[in-house]
Amino acid sequence: MAPHPPEAAQPSVIVEPERSTSTSTVAQHTWDVVVWNDPVTPMSVVVVVFRRIFGYSTGRCTQLMLRVHHEGRAVVWSGRRERAEEYCVRVQVAGLRCTIEVTA
Repeated sequence: MAPHPPEAAQPSVIVEPERSTSTSTVAQHTWDVVVWNDPVTPMSVVVVVFRRIFGYSTGRCTQLMLRVHHEGRAVVWSGRRERAEEYCVRVQVAGLRCTIEVTA
């Protein structure tokens, strides 16, 4: 019988713990839909757009519109990235300036 090679001569396999991918890390964050002020769109139109897209009450939509008007921007919705992107596109199609931002 042939002798076995020494243990040190056999290749070793290193198993690293699974790491989260950037996709799963991003999924854990909350995304904000931010509407920006513009000098053109009437305030009443902004309220209607918010009601139609987000389904908020008229009072809530008015508060958000006033925040946009006075502060220059407002976070109008927060949640999953996919949903934030959908809302942002809908707001943009309605004619308002909108972006999404990740929150830590």
